[in-house]
Amino acid sequence: MDLIILNDGLYQLIPLSKQMMEHISLSEPVNCMELCEIIRAKLTGYVDKVNIHLMNDDSGHFYGCMCR
Repeated sequence: MDLIILNDGLYQLIPLSKQMMEHISLSEPVNCMELCEIIRAKLTGYVDKVNIHLMNDDSGHFYGCMCR
């Protein structure tokens, strides 16, 4: 799975790493889109005024995931 991040006007595909999955425990199997929602909730904050999810590490705007 890759995360789709918009940073400085360019979309980037960032591979999901073990470090990103740190402190996430899954009690049951999940599909790719469910995992994307879990990752989004952990790695982003929502800005209501402009309706975007910003990465907690200021690396850009979270747009979604690409499942392989």
